[in-house]
Amino acid sequence: MTQPPHEAGATPRQVPPRCYLHPDRETYIACQRCGRPICPDCMHEASVGYQCPNCLRAGQAQVRQARTAGGGLVPGRPGVVSTTLIGINVVAYVLMMATGGLGDSVLWSWGVMLGDTAVFANGESLEVLRGVADGAYWRLLTSAFLHASVLHIAFNMYALYLFGPVLERYLGTVRFVAAYLTSAVAASVFVYVLTPPNVPTLGASGAIFALFGMALVIMFKQGQDVRGLLALVAINVVITFLPGLDISWQGHLGGFVTGLVLGAAFAYAPRARRALVQYAAFGAVWVGIVAVTILRTLQLS
Repeated sequence: MTQPPHEAGATPRQVPPRCYLHPDRETYIACQRCGRPICPDCMHEASVGYQCPNCLRAGQAQVRQARTAGGGLVPGRPGVVSTTLIGINVVAYVLMMATGGLGDSVLWSWGVMLGDTAVFANGESLEVLRGVADGAYWRLLTSAFLHASVLHIAFNMYALYLFGPVLERYLGTVRFVAAYLTSAVAASVFVYVLTPPNVPTLGASGAIFALFGMALVIMFKQGQDVRGLLALVAINVVITFLPGLDISWQGHLGGFVTGLVLGAAFAYAPRARRALVQYAAFGAVWVGIVAVTILRTLQLS
């Protein structure tokens, strides 16, 4: 069987272009950036025409992301970290009270700050609690999420609600989280060194005082009126030393000093070397935390 000859003037049938990411789909739209054909599922609206997914990602990678005054990425939802921290503290308090309360709860026994191993009454029995000096290093952080009373947690969480979102917007999410957790641990280290080793301590006050310290330095650098904040700090210092109130001035002092150090790194670091200075400040604080913890542990051991 022979094929009929082509008619004079006939042209071969044109093959329509196909999406380069989905070869089974015909399309007549091309990416404005690379010129390759793209189907409707691959079309992303640009200032002129459409771009393919690969070109869109490449363009976004070249766009410089906005930074906060403290050098962090601008948070999409400022305040979400503070709200989360408040939620964690509230849940921990409710669980502790629901499982025995202060002194009897398993959560209290596991998480309270305690320098050295000690024996406590738990109901009608005695309980031996291992301290930081015997390897319970987690207490340096977990104690910052436990509270002794409704008034205790209410004051700390209200302060976190007021100052947390403001510092989140200035620092960015990552820097704020790092500063909060670092300050909480540093405050516990002050407690570890300056408090009798068999005295249990708990509360987020150290981290809250760190927020006071950071806010004070940052506001001063920005030329804002800091008299109100100074008055708030002074009132809290007076309350700390009132007779009859079992408040850890050691934790407050540690948090405030750490807040001043980190606040200075955030506020005064030169823009050209801002990240380097801030990383160095965090590194110096953590070197101090580790060194002091080791020395105190050797002393108690």
